[in-house]
Parts: sequence; C-alpha cells; structure tokens
Amino acid sequence: MLGEYPIVGRGAAEIAASVERAVGHGDLEPGQLLPPMRELARQLGVNPNTVAAAYRALRERGVIETAGRRGSRVRSRPATTAREYSRLVVPPGVRDVAGGNPDTALLPPLAEAFAVAARHADTHPDLYGEAPVEAELSRCARGMLDADGVPDGPLAVTSGALDAIERVLAARLRIGDAVAVEDPGWGSVLDLVPALGLRPVPVGVDDEGPLPGEVERALRAGARALVVTARAQNPTGAAVGAARARALRDVLAAYQETLVIEDDHGHGIVDLPLHTLTGATRSWAFVRSTAKAYGPDLRLAVLSGDAETVDRVQGRLRLGPGWVSKVLQRAVLHLWQGGAVDAREVSAAYGRRRDALLAALAGRGVAAQGRSGMNVWVPVPEETGVVARMLHAGWAVAPGARFRLDAPPGVRITVSTLTGDDIEAVADAVAAATVPVPARRYG
Repeated sequence: MLGEYPIVGRGAAEIAASVERAVGHGDLEPGQLLPPMRELARQLGVNPNTVAAAYRALRERGVIETAGRRGSRVRSRPATTAREYSRLVVPPGVRDVAGGNPDTALLPPLAEAFAVAARHADTHPDLYGEAPVEAELSRCARGMLDADGVPDGPLAVTSGALDAIERVLAARLRIGDAVAVEDPGWGSVLDLVPALGLRPVPVGVDDEGPLPGEVERALRAGARALVVTARAQNPTGAAVGAARARALRDVLAAYQETLVIEDDHGHGIVDLPLHTLTGATRSWAFVRSTAKAYGPDLRLAVLSGDAETVDRVQGRLRLGPGWVSKVLQRAVLHLWQGGAVDAREVSAAYGRRRDALLAALAGRGVAAQGRSGMNVWVPVPEETGVVARMLHAGWAVAPGARFRLDAPPGVRITVSTLTGDDIEAVADAVAAATVPVPARRYG
C-alpha cells in the first residue's frame, strides 16, 4: 500500500506533516491509498481519533480525499505535490497540444504598454496608503462591464482569475461548505475547492454551459456556491447562451443565498456575447482576467461583485499583498484603451482551427466538443491508453482526469498552434488512438 515509506508521528499534526512531507517529496504518489485509520492508529500506537484528526486536516488542505468505505488516498493533484507531478512531461520530438496556452502570435506586444506605465511611475510613484485600484482602470473596466450587462458593483484587482476565485470562496464560505462546479471543468478550480476545505459537487456541462437540472439538484442538496465559466469553458469550449442563461436564472431565483462566481477568462479571445448570471442572487462575483488575451504572465484580473463580497476581498488583500502593482494595472489599461486585441480576429483565428479539427474528427467518426475558445474536448473509451497511443504518434494531449470528477473519460486538445496539415495529422492520430484494442486470445 505505502511501499517503503512509513507514516510517523504521535500527534495529529505530526502524522499529517509526515504524510504531507511524503507527498511533497514524491514518496507518496497521487492516487496512492493510505492505511485505514484504525490500522494506522494500531501501527503508531495512538488513538484512532488522532489519526482521524490528521486525515481531516489533510483533507482540508487538499492533500488527500476520502471516498467512504473505499478509504482515503492522495488526491490526483494534491495541494502538496512533487514537481514531477505538477506538469506534463512532453518527450523530445512530440508536439504539445496539452498545455492550454494561447498562440503567442496572437498576443499583443507589451513593451510600449509597460514603458507608458513606467514613465507614469517615474513622475507619480505610488506609495503606501493610496487606493488599491487605479482610478482610470476602474472607470475603463466598469464601462466594459456595463456594456456586457454585468450589474453595477465595486471593483477589486487580483493576481489572475484563480486568485480572485480563491479569495471570494474564502471570504464567503466556511470549511465543509459544498460548491457546485462544472464537470468536466477547469482542473485548477477542482483542486482549489477541496484545498480550501470545501466540498466540490459536480454539475454536468454541454455546449451551452452548466445543465440547469444538475445545478438545481446541487443547490437543493445544499451547495452554497456555484462556479460557472461564461465563455471558452475549459476544457469543453462551452459558452452560456441566452436561453441557457434564462434557464439558470430561473433555477437560481429559488436559491437567493447562493454565491455565484462567474469566470470570464475568455474576454478578448471570444466574440460570442456575454450572457451573465451575476445579479441572479444576492451574493455574486464576476471575474475578468487578461491571461488568454494578453499572455499568462500578465497576472491581472478585475473582480466585481456585490458590495459585501468585494469589501471582504479588499480587506483580505490589504492584510496580504496590499494591492496588485499599479505599473501592471496601467499597462493593462494602456492595452485596453489602445485596442491591443481585436476579439473578432483572435476568436476567428481560434475558431478556424477549432472548427477544422472538429470537422476532421467528425469525418473520421470521432465526436468532439468545442464551441468557443482554444480547446477541443474528445470523449474517449478510456484515457490512459489513448494518451499513450497519442504520445507514440507524436502528440501530447491532456488526459481528462485533470478536468473531471464524475464525468466520463475524455482528452483535451489545445488548437492554438495547429496548422492545416497539423489538424489532419492530429485527427488521424485521435481516430487511431480511440479504436478499441481487440483482446488477445490464447490457446
């Protein structure tokens, strides 16, 4: 069960630290089963309640997960992770279509934007005690949100979308609360929720976003929050349309205490209109990040929401980093005001690649999803063999286990850098990789 690694300790904190240390060093691998609590208590000579407290602490920190009688095991992507498990290793000579990165050729140049921001800082340096959000950035962001139908609300600036989502969840929920999450959905959110001591409740997704019936089921079962992707959903490419937004609002109308967090990371790369769910309940947060349109290293997201939620986030920011760099804020402002990215052109570029891959797969009898954004989701019979066969064919695809809880198996293909010739080759490889391998006969 544990190989050569012994769990040690007399107190709950020591036992938990022993397990967490082993996971961080790679001695305990993702998915590895831990001893039953009574068995480990007997081995260590401690009370079973001590081991139970240690396992509870590890669950709350997102290191392990417990599935009733099936026992406790290291999470597939634990919050404490050896470096070799935190990234996909792409062998030499293999094309990476797993990373989820934008096409660098579609990103705007940043030199001028940062030069403008730096010159402002030279003449008007920002000091302690000043407002955390650049006033002109706030006005510009508010204007864009107004145009997209996002309700009026105060603004905060965070270090990216996931930072905003984490701060909102931590500000509004308590350990043990349930959170409805898209399934399949963004792997980082699926990992973040249990790392905060919260309980993820999977909600099915189709091309139009979360399924209303499954959202209603999750809320009726006690989920206190819903995290939804507005457009370019990762990994399926779903985008919430007008009819789906109305249906989801009808569901939310009966659950006014639900916290709705909407992630609009697709802004700037998707030309589909936004049909927001924010304002459907009393507590809400809308997050718009710059990573996909301007580059993942531009760590900035604008957060709007109801007054209480944003005030709590701002208060916690003041006690931590204080604020996101005003130089970075003004650089983003310059990009916004200068029209650095034409969403129609960028969306069309990704759309051509997405549609071509979907058509090529369909021509080979392979069903797939990809309504918006830069990813295509391909349901498969099983993931391990498909990923291995794709690697052998020269393509690294992302295994669906990163993105799902109860959803069926699949793989994600990022189309960002694919050319016409690439698309045919990828489609051929996927078609070959998804054909079931006949069982060997003996005798």
